[in-house]
Amino acid sequence: MSKDANHDPFEQMTDEVFGQEVIEEVEEQVYEPAQEPTASADEKQWMLFAHLSALAGYVIPFGSVFGPLVIWLMKREEMPLAGKHAREALNFQLSIALYMMISVVLILVVVGIFLLIGLAIFQLVAIIMAAVSVSGGKEYKYPITINFIK
Repeated sequence: MSKDANHDPFEQMTDEVFGQEVIEEVEEQVYEPAQEPTASADEKQWMLFAHLSALAGYVIPFGSVFGPLVIWLMKREEMPLAGKHAREALNFQLSIALYMMISVVLILVVVGIFLLIGLAIFQLVAIIMAAVSVSGGKEYKYPITINFIK
């Protein structure tokens, strides 16, 4: 055994024990993201309804909350993906309702009027973006949402 500074003593010892060179093979592992379960055509339709049912709030008071709530209660066990989307839409609509109540109080200092108009426009745009995303087979996460229902 020579004591070469550049030579690893463990490597030499391994060579002597086994009588041959040790070749290390490194196996590359490829990690793929988990695949979300695919939805049937019927389930995709309910996912779309879950988001679009919130538009009822522009006609019926609190319809934006009742639409996703009814779909979530009906389909959460039968169609898990539709239930997930209905829960997401319901949490968003509850958050918007809370923000609108705060804006109504802020009308006393005039800024609430602008907040209400901005929230109504934001709500409409977010619902349309969610519907387009779901119809394209993609997930949609509403911004500024408080998760009331987990």
